[in-house]
Amino acid sequence: MPTAPRRRRSTGWLAVLPLLLFTAVAFGLPAFAIAAGAFTTSGDAPGGSRWTTENVSLSMHGAYLTALLGSVKLSALTALLGVILGLPLAHAVATSRFRALREAVLSASGVLANFGGVPLAFAFVATLGNAGELTRRLSLTDHGWSLYTFSGLTLVYLYFLVPLMVLTVTPALDGLRAQWREAARNSGATAWQYWLHVGLPILAPSLLGGAVLLFGSAFAAYATAAAMVGSSVPLITLQIADALSGNVLVGQGNVALALSLDMIVVAGAVMAVYIPLQRRSARWLR
Repeated sequence: MPTAPRRRRSTGWLAVLPLLLFTAVAFGLPAFAIAAGAFTTSGDAPGGSRWTTENVSLSMHGAYLTALLGSVKLSALTALLGVILGLPLAHAVATSRFRALREAVLSASGVLANFGGVPLAFAFVATLGNAGELTRRLSLTDHGWSLYTFSGLTLVYLYFLVPLMVLTVTPALDGLRAQWREAARNSGATAWQYWLHVGLPILAPSLLGGAVLLFGSAFAAYATAAAMVGSSVPLITLQIADALSGNVLVGQGNVALALSLDMIVVAGAVMAVYIPLQRRSARWLR
C-alpha cells in the first residue's frame, strides 16, 4: 500500500533568522538590562546592589510623573494636530495630476520627517526665538509669543510630524478606488457624504495608525527639546538625561533606567494599538 509523501519542511524561517538574532541582541539585551537595572539599587549605594521597587516608585511620583505626563500630553497634542494638518496635504498630493509636484512633495516630506535635533532647534531659534528674524520683524514678543514654551515646542515638533503623516497616509489615499466615489455620486451622495460614510471609515485605521506613529515619534524625541527648551518644559526624556548625568541628584542612574522602563511600557502599548490598525487598513486597501 503506497505511503503518503512526506511534507517537506519549510526552510523559509531561516531567512529571518539573522533579523531575529539582530533584534534579540540590539533590542532584547538592552531592554533586559533596563528592566534589571530599574529593579535594583546602584552598586555604590549603601548595602550594595539589591532588588528593590523604589526606583519604579520614584519614577511615578513628583517631578518624574509630571515629566511623564508632560511627554504624553505633548505627544498626544502634536499627533492630533499632525493628523489634522497632514491629511489635507496628503490628499492634495494623492489627487494631484502633476507627477513632478507629487514626487517633489513626497521627497521633501521624506527629508523633513527626518530633520530634527540640534539643527532643527537652531533653525527655529534663529527664526522665532526671542531675537529671531520673524520675532523682531513682526514684534511677536509684544504679543506674548515665546518659542521656549510648551506651545513653541509643539510648533517645532509639527515641523517633522506633519511630513511624517503625509508619508504615512498617502499610500492609503492612493488605495481609495475611484469606483467608490463614482458609486456614491451616482447614488446622489455629496462629496461630504462620501467622505463621511465611505472615505473616512475606510481610512480610519490608517489615520489612527498614523496618529499612533506620530505619538511614538514625539514621545521619543529628545535632542530638539534639550537644545531648545532645556528643563523649562518637563519631559521624560530630559529627566532621564538629568538623572544619568547627575544634574539633580548624584547616583540616580537606576532611576533613569526606571524612567526608561516607563517609556518602554508606553511604547509597547502604542505598538499594541498600531499593529492591528495597520493590518485592518491593509485588508481594505489592497
